[in-house]
Amino acid sequence: MSASGLVDLSRLQFAITALYHFLFVPLTLGLSILVAIMESVFVMTGRTIWRDMTRFWGILFGINFAMGVATGITMEFQFGMNWAYYSHYVGDVFGVPLAIEGLMAFFLEATFIGLFFFGWDRLTRRQHLVVTWLVAIGSNLSALWILIANAWMQNPAGARFNAASMRMELESIREVIFNPVAQSKFVHTVSAGYVTGAVFVLAISALYLLKGRHIEFAKRSATVAASFGLAAALSVVVLGDESGYTLTEHQKMKIAVIEGMWHTEPAPAPFTIFGLPDSAKRETRAQIQVPWALGLIATRSLDTPVPGIYELVDRARERINAGIPAYTALRTLRADPSAAAARQVLDEHVADLGYALLLRRYVDDPAQATPEQVDRAAWDTVPSVGPIFWSFRVMVGLGFFFIGLFATGFYLVARRRVEASRRFLTVALWALPLPWVAAELGWFVAEHGRQPWAIEGVLPTFLAASHIPVGSVVTSLTVFIVFYSVLAVIEVFLLRKYVSLGPAHGGPPPDGAPTAPSLR
Repeated sequence: MSASGLVDLSRLQFAITALYHFLFVPLTLGLSILVAIMESVFVMTGRTIWRDMTRFWGILFGINFAMGVATGITMEFQFGMNWAYYSHYVGDVFGVPLAIEGLMAFFLEATFIGLFFFGWDRLTRRQHLVVTWLVAIGSNLSALWILIANAWMQNPAGARFNAASMRMELESIREVIFNPVAQSKFVHTVSAGYVTGAVFVLAISALYLLKGRHIEFAKRSATVAASFGLAAALSVVVLGDESGYTLTEHQKMKIAVIEGMWHTEPAPAPFTIFGLPDSAKRETRAQIQVPWALGLIATRSLDTPVPGIYELVDRARERINAGIPAYTALRTLRADPSAAAARQVLDEHVADLGYALLLRRYVDDPAQATPEQVDRAAWDTVPSVGPIFWSFRVMVGLGFFFIGLFATGFYLVARRRVEASRRFLTVALWALPLPWVAAELGWFVAEHGRQPWAIEGVLPTFLAASHIPVGSVVTSLTVFIVFYSVLAVIEVFLLRKYVSLGPAHGGPPPDGAPTAPSLR
């Protein structure tokens, strides 16, 4: 198999493991906060039903948390196994947030989740509540540091290239942490996780109400889910606007591909609701557009243009040509580290070195590249338009559906009519898988949308992969698919089992206080 085939297999393996892992992450984020809210109400009111809610949804959270840990650990090992040059080239920077995530967030979760499950009879109510909130905070901190690492791949701030070590090296941890892409990515992703948890709780509550089981339990769970979910769903849309703005600042090609916008539109650019992207003809047909909308979202102005794909390819071509002298100077410095002239050329053009590396797909020495090869490399900076265009629109459509779902649920629970609206309960139940669809599509847009880069503008994906036998990748890919599929089946089985059993009632509160006589 060719080198490109090996890279494609390595990408496929990482994509599958990431998508599997991301089945568990959003629910963990959402349920952790919902469980903490429910226990807070229990501590404030002393009503037993809120304790039962905390314990029941906490069991489902624990199942999902365990599966998330099992699938997440293997992902990090792939950096050394399938992406060895990536690890060498950017490990000094990329490894920092991952290490902090393990020390600060994962250990926090792992320490306190045991106390959450086994500390009910050993801790006071308030002590147990603190434990529950620490588990929730740990889950969110874990997402924060992972997304800081991922955001650096999208916008490599706070680092510089060292010609002596042939690596990217950390210059400012502050710039890495406060990367604007990381900030918008974190709040948007976490809010999407909250939506997932809220839909999950709402759907199971709807199931109980449709079957006439655990009525009081389900009504209160639906109330929390609808209220929290409405706030989260609105946040996803608002914070999605912020993500669009940061994309325009740092990943202009991604925003152009999301819009299927081949040519720069007069400012303010319209937003395309519907269209038929044609990558072969490099055009988007049958467009239905909202005037000015994209310009306002992406630039927050009326006079700033949003560049189209053709213009961005022209810029990429210029940067490739500007990066060729940097690559040549780097080869000179590797042979003679004292070459002052080569050092000066590299310093002047180092920002474009990554673009010159795109030519390595077609020629060993970029300085020998033909104009046709430069043009092909420039067009390589355009990811697949059609899949990204439609993935984004389905994701956005689902986002507005969730707002409508939670708004309707909030109205019904406020009017105390939720159990009587079987149509709403049926819709809520069948909506259960939709947050995962939206989350996976969002992850696809974010990750596939930055191709051909492993690190945006710095390291092409095809250069980042390990040089290992194809059979090894095929074997590990097969093992991962089987292993993760088994875990997914176990997860569904356990969740169905405990949902079928329903919440357990009875028993004294944690600190021996009397049980409240009323469930209202």
